[in-house]
Amino acid sequence: MQDYFVSNTFKDDPDALLKLSFVGTCCLVAANSMGPAAQIVASRFGVRVVMACGGLLVVLGLELAGSATQIWHLYLTQGILFGSGASILYVTIMAVAPQYFTRRRGVAIGLITSGSGIGGVIIPFIMTPINASLGYPWTYRVLGLLCLICSTIATIVVRDRIPKPREKKRFSDIIKFEILKDPNYILWCLGSAVMLMGYFIPFFYLPKYATDLGLTPTQGSSLVAIASACNSIGRIMSGAAADKIGPLNVDVIFSIIGGLSSLLIWRFAYSFSVLVAFSVIFGLFCGSYFALVSTITAAILGPEKFCSGLSFILISNTVSVFAPNIANALELNIGAEPSLVYKIFSGVTYIVGALIIFILKMRINRDIFAKV
Repeated sequence: MQDYFVSNTFKDDPDALLKLSFVGTCCLVAANSMGPAAQIVASRFGVRVVMACGGLLVVLGLELAGSATQIWHLYLTQGILFGSGASILYVTIMAVAPQYFTRRRGVAIGLITSGSGIGGVIIPFIMTPINASLGYPWTYRVLGLLCLICSTIATIVVRDRIPKPREKKRFSDIIKFEILKDPNYILWCLGSAVMLMGYFIPFFYLPKYATDLGLTPTQGSSLVAIASACNSIGRIMSGAAADKIGPLNVDVIFSIIGGLSSLLIWRFAYSFSVLVAFSVIFGLFCGSYFALVSTITAAILGPEKFCSGLSFILISNTVSVFAPNIANALELNIGAEPSLVYKIFSGVTYIVGALIIFILKMRINRDIFAKV
């Protein structure tokens, strides 16, 4: 949608690309910040009410975005409303899912988190033709309808394995600040935040890079779809591998390969075939964090502090969502080859994040081959 808005709706605004990048930023900030609120409401009213509220916010955000005529309208709708709803749904499901698995939990969580990648495969092929024939208002409305159907199903089927007593919880009950005294947890938060700064760049800017090379918008959308499809597979792979060799080991290996794909493949990609190769490799190895965040957080903090740790790491990762804006600002102000900043920024942040997580692994067990 960003490429469409820059080329059509807001083509007369020279700063449209930079301004539109903040739509995704608002969405991701909201998506990382609503965890404590979701847990407080769930403790008082139950999982089903929380899921219904999250689904309602998602649908409202998309439907209202279809009526947007200014960029700031998108900040409020697609950004804050949609992002808040997505956060509530994600945190609730990630808190419920581990209750059902004791063996092969990595594979199970990988399968669950792969759903967002599957959506990334389908959505571009829905959005592009509807956009071309009916315009962006109907694109958002159709997406809102799809989300209404999916969130309704989720609200019906997601529930605690063992029903919990209803009780009031304050913010201080959800976020236990003593977890910030754990150096291993701090390293985990820092490493994941740095690594995630590289994750968002290709998904934000790969379609525009493709059209700048002279490829069609459909080809640009297909690159994101390919990366998203491989992302789904990669999350399952990382979960399965974590059960075998340990989640931290897997996260380090996958993150390094993801970073190298940006530096060694995307850096020299000037044709559609090479961009497809990059989308495949990056997609397979870029999303291990999402499959392993629950497992690693629980391993570091233990079950009693797990919910606090999960909420705080999502909040701390809000920093990473500003990466597309930072990279875009650098791209506009550095007189380098087009998109060179995006390529280097993504690769370097992935590798630096992997090195921080490797330090964490060595703190836990100095045997480099240990299952950690």
